[in-house]
Amino acid sequence: MNIAVCIKQVPDTAEIKWTENNTIDRNGLESVINPFDVYALETALRIKDKYENIRITALTMGPPQAEEIIRKAISFGVDNGFVITDKKFSGADTVATGRTIANAISKCIENVDLVICGQFATDGDTAQTGPTISTNLNYALATYVKEVLNIENGFITVKKEVEDGIETLKLKLPAVICIQKCDYEPRRPLIDGFIKAQKAEIPYYSMDDIGLEADKVGIKGSPTYVSKAFRPEQKHGGEIFENLTTQESVNKIIEALND
Repeated sequence: MNIAVCIKQVPDTAEIKWTENNTIDRNGLESVINPFDVYALETALRIKDKYENIRITALTMGPPQAEEIIRKAISFGVDNGFVITDKKFSGADTVATGRTIANAISKCIENVDLVICGQFATDGDTAQTGPTISTNLNYALATYVKEVLNIENGFITVKKEVEDGIETLKLKLPAVICIQKCDYEPRRPLIDGFIKAQKAEIPYYSMDDIGLEADKVGIKGSPTYVSKAFRPEQKHGGEIFENLTTQESVNKIIEALND
């Protein structure tokens, strides 16, 4: 069984700079693996621990420096990985990003049975890339997944978080699942993992390598755009009142609402 895990390099800072196209300028930023993608990796590795003949490939779309997080994924226990990188990918929205990643999965990994993504990315928070990948691949989809319960006879059973509780879903493979923060802690890499990661060859794939045209990727392939990017004004701290009666408390609230 072949598993593809989509991970993303996100800024490890609040000091984000913006390009002229209102996208994040990632040059020179300290970066980490998106926190939800760490749980996606852990989910894949738990599947590998439980079942035989599992092969995991980690992939990321970004600048060449994103190779760092592929090496980190390998240090956790992933078998291999690659970077999808091309200047033409710059400024992609979730539609173009999902299309690009789906094409890379189809072209660069044989017979993928399961694609695992983080539910959100901390630098975008749209939760749209995983579903877009599933649409382009024509794979079944489950979002807000908390745990993989079973894989058997061409089906995967997952525990999914819904608004009023937990739901159990059974999907026919191949499928895409998007992982929430799980109830278990992700593992830490071991010394052997660091050694393997340092020795690993990390291939780069461009737009031409994955078989897409320039009008399907990056800004040209994005039907949406960011018209304005800004940091919200910081709210002032609240005011604390002590030893008020119930009526006095109500009066204070009404006064604040009127203001």
